[in-house]
Amino acid sequence: MSSPVDRFDSVDLDRIIEMAWEDRTTFEAIQAQFGISEPEVIAIMRHALKPSSFRMWRKRVSGRRTKHGMTSRSSRFRASGHH
Repeated sequence: MSSPVDRFDSVDLDRIIEMAWEDRTTFEAIQAQFGISEPEVIAIMRHALKPSSFRMWRKRVSGRRTKHGMTSRSSRFRASGHH
């Protein structure tokens, strides 16, 4: 089986890394857009980041509820006039 890094071009990898770095973007959103699991996102981040940056990112996202989907309805993508 190939590495998740090998399955994407540089543009997609940059977007995956950007989405993974954002605190408000869930692993589920990344999976919906790119079809990769949380462990595959972690593998991409491990490959792309310096070791110290990877550790800092993992510490930040480990156990973070916002990285694992919302427990209530998210209004992030709802238009401001539709509450």
